[in-house]
Amino acid sequence: MLGVSRTVVREAVARLAAEGLVEPRHGKGVFVSETAKYQAFQITRDELDSLSDVIQLLELRLSVETEMASLAAERRGEVDLMNMRRQLKLLASAKGDIDESVRADVEFHRAIAKASNNIYFTKLIDFLGVRLVPPRSLYLRQKEIQASQSYIATISAEHEAILDAVVAGDPQAARIAARAHMSESLRRHRALESAATVVDRHRRRSD
Repeated sequence: MLGVSRTVVREAVARLAAEGLVEPRHGKGVFVSETAKYQAFQITRDELDSLSDVIQLLELRLSVETEMASLAAERRGEVDLMNMRRQLKLLASAKGDIDESVRADVEFHRAIAKASNNIYFTKLIDFLGVRLVPPRSLYLRQKEIQASQSYIATISAEHEAILDAVVAGDPQAARIAARAHMSESLRRHRALESAATVVDRHRRRSD
């Protein structure tokens, strides 16, 4: 039916068996394992239902995006720089529009990933970006419009520093700027988590 040889089928079955997805039964054939579980790396939305989860994911991004920006500074082309500048303009023009600012923020990081010329960085940012948007949106919606605009201005300035280093083709400066950006993001979310903990303790004492 599939137009492949028995050798190909045997190899495919052997791989499935090695991963525990199928099991051979003597005299009967090969069957799907009752305990089959594909152990692929994943982060579900349900796993990001608290600030502590988001903070752990930001710690992962800090190490990844630091090197990603460094490679982007070495390998970027003019189209990459145009894309980064475009997303910064969209972020600046978003003002109090949370959804627009989030999209521009994620796309800026995606542009850096593409500039690294490493497809796996792009895939990872695509994967993480979707999962980072909901908590970030929630963070912004807890603020007044003026505070949201100030937050966007801060993010824009941090992005500008990364872009300047990438434009200059300075891997070390790009690495430092990206680390500073992610470190600040971590600081902001940790501060928010601490504030939430204080409020929760106060409520418990009141009860």
